[in-house]
Amino acid sequence: MHRRTIAGFNAIALASALLALTAIAAPIDEPTGANVRDISSRRELFVDRYLIDRLDNATLKLHEPQLAPAMTEPADNLEYGTVIKDGELFRLYTREGRGAKFDGDAPEVTRYCESRDGIHWTKPKLGLFEIDGSKDNNVILHEAPFCHNFSPFLDARPNVPPDERFKALAGTVKTGLVAFLSGDGIRWRKLQPEPVVTYTKEYAFDSQNVSFWSESESCYVCYFRHFLDKELRSVCRTTSLDFVKWTEPVPLKPNFDGEHIYTTLTHPYFRATHIYVATPTRFHPGRGESTDILFMTARGNGPFDRTFREAFIRPGLDPARWGNRSNYAALNIVPTGPAEMSIYTTPFRRFTLRLDGFASVHVGADVGELVTKPFMFSGKELVVNYATSAGGSMRVELQDAAGKAIPGFTLADCRNLVGDAIEQPVAWTKGGDVSSHIGKPVRLRIVMQEADLYALQFRPGP
Repeated sequence: MHRRTIAGFNAIALASALLALTAIAAPIDEPTGANVRDISSRRELFVDRYLIDRLDNATLKLHEPQLAPAMTEPADNLEYGTVIKDGELFRLYTREGRGAKFDGDAPEVTRYCESRDGIHWTKPKLGLFEIDGSKDNNVILHEAPFCHNFSPFLDARPNVPPDERFKALAGTVKTGLVAFLSGDGIRWRKLQPEPVVTYTKEYAFDSQNVSFWSESESCYVCYFRHFLDKELRSVCRTTSLDFVKWTEPVPLKPNFDGEHIYTTLTHPYFRATHIYVATPTRFHPGRGESTDILFMTARGNGPFDRTFREAFIRPGLDPARWGNRSNYAALNIVPTGPAEMSIYTTPFRRFTLRLDGFASVHVGADVGELVTKPFMFSGKELVVNYATSAGGSMRVELQDAAGKAIPGFTLADCRNLVGDAIEQPVAWTKGGDVSSHIGKPVRLRIVMQEADLYALQFRPGP
């Protein structure tokens, strides 16, 4: 990605705008210890207001995934699909109905495909199950009703046994959720015959029930479907320390009035695992059962953040995508390039965004600014994921918790940022070393023009 710094770019205009913003800035209350975030060296994305204290002439903007060129076709559909990046290998799991007459019907199978780039896919001939008189196929599971919504994940738990690297949950209202294990992601066995999450009348396990190991919570987490107020499709959450015993499910109620949320596909974001990303399908039963895809986030056991209410991925120009089950995302957003990540959707399409590029703090032609909440960090340098126009700019000021600029780290000291970079170090006149302020409550004031700020991180430095 192109990057550069210009020390004197448009200095007079920017200085005048900064003076105007300073004159109207609201006073900042002295924070207490309980109000100080500790972000350590984690990457923080601007997908919510976790770090935001004040925005002046700036907005939070949801970005639109871009449809990528067609891929090689591995399957008929990607309904209840999962994409896992395992080292250099991309693994794809998808359901094939094969004429099934109901959810969990015997003809359903789970198929497996592989790719080295997330674009060109192959169907390995595994020889595991005889389908239509032949084992010359890529089927990894053929057991009703579990093929209906088999949803695997790569277990990130420390010291997980090699033959349990992959886990999955699957099942319907008749069976509850049954746990599966695998060492290679291809050959699967049940953890136990009995379900690990059982059915009550409020739950509906028939859609994709997703689970993962949470590094930030140090437990397994599962999000599954239920009916809110016996009417709206919604989501529950349960946790486990051993993938066998699960806590009483908690309804999360992320729905707005009258809104059906079908599946959530919640998973840790691969560059900031403390942030859970969700791409649920929003179901419109009163509009010909049409669907679109939303974007939500969560932090640990907190509620889903609904900062962005609008659709993330729309049905588009194709009339065939305006029906039921036409817009499902696959589980997991994965990196497919040095500056790119991919979202896979039905029928089998790939959408791309820049890394961390779900949303940004956005400023247009008139200068605007972001002031963060007070926080503590660890690291030697501040890096930002940002983009400006050729005429835009960004400057960063390090402040104390009360909002007073720290000498040597003021806006006037900051080297003006103009360009586009995934990881751009911020530097001031005396350099970019901020380690003298580790463990101290600070704020950032970031002034921008025609710019987007996607993420920031304090890292050890060179």
